[in-house]
Amino acid sequence: MKFMVCLSREDCGDLSTDDLTLGRLYEVITPADNRDMIRIIDDSGEDYLYPKSLFEAVEIQEKTAFRLHELLAA
Repeated sequence: MKFMVCLSREDCGDLSTDDLTLGRLYEVITPADNRDMIRIIDDSGEDYLYPKSLFEAVEIQEKTAFRLHELLAA
């Protein structure tokens, strides 16, 4: 499981970032594609593609990552 923290909500053109919270951890559903977009479950509870540039990867121990996954899925 991979997690990223949201560090920006700017410069997304037509893409809305209203459902992102700065400083919040998001679980990555699919890694960056050839357009540098990642799929995460945002604050709306739905999964969407966002530019990878809005996030930074964080290292989390496996046990903690599993617990975060369970919490975010609830």
